[in-house]
Amino acid sequence: MAMRLFLLYAVVELAVLVALVSTLGFGWTVLALAGAFVLGLALAGSQLRRHLRRLRSGLTAANAAGTVTDSALVALGTVLVVIPGLASSALGALLLLPPTRAAARPVVTALAARRAPLIVGISTVGGVAVGRAPRRTDYIDGEVLDVSDDVTYGADDVNATVDEYRPGAEQRRLTD
Repeated sequence: MAMRLFLLYAVVELAVLVALVSTLGFGWTVLALAGAFVLGLALAGSQLRRHLRRLRSGLTAANAAGTVTDSALVALGTVLVVIPGLASSALGALLLLPPTRAAARPVVTALAARRAPLIVGISTVGGVAVGRAPRRTDYIDGEVLDVSDDVTYGADDVNATVDEYRPGAEQRRLTD
């Protein structure tokens, strides 16, 4: 799966580069790549600082899921901006913009709920995102006992107690 994803990334980036070189020329394509990289890093830095301030100010149950999803989208956008290529930088820059993140948040929440169905959490729209409940098939009926001994044993007592439960322990003591 990872190899197919990398192959798709390489084909898309090469297609974009070939299209830009044939349209703009080599020099302008390199300039566009460098400009997209620098602008993406500046946008990523500002969004990371914004999210760190938001996380430091404290989370409540109402905004926790949205903040976590936004943080994941900012992290993904930052990685995409840093990866070389114009298509990945453009996608990363889109994920770093707050309006685009707001549109992508329900999609990411749905994908996360589908990939990890055992997690139950608060969705970003205030409802409950419920996956499949874990099925418990094993049931052990038991009782917990609190045992406390007031007697302390020394090393010789423990060895003697262990020897009493071994078969043939009496014969060894007689021959020792």
